[in-house]
Amino acid sequence: MSGIQNLQSYDPFADLGDSTDTTAQQEYIHIRIQQRNGRKTLTTIQGLPATFDQKRMLKIFKKDFACNGTLVEDPELGSVIQLQGDQRTKVLTLLVEEGGIDKKMVKLHGF
Repeated sequence: MSGIQNLQSYDPFADLGDSTDTTAQQEYIHIRIQQRNGRKTLTTIQGLPATFDQKRMLKIFKKDFACNGTLVEDPELGSVIQLQGDQRTKVLTLLVEEGGIDKKMVKLHGF
């Protein structure tokens, strides 16, 4: 009985507090798609660098892609750009070719 050493409790879901993972995740630009009702979809862009003006980027996206969009301020995620329709590949090519962003820094999520 004295040989049992597994009396210490271990919670595998406990937060370890590594701040390196959260800062590395913040560097990425996330482009996601959300399904609305029926065939309607919504493209969200999160994590644009502070060097980009959010309102100006929204205006460029709306004009180039011929869609409507809005800028949403979220307390946890920061500012998120929402565009109507599936604009993921168009946003990716625009950011890489004209925005000067490395393609490795963009995460494309969705179907």
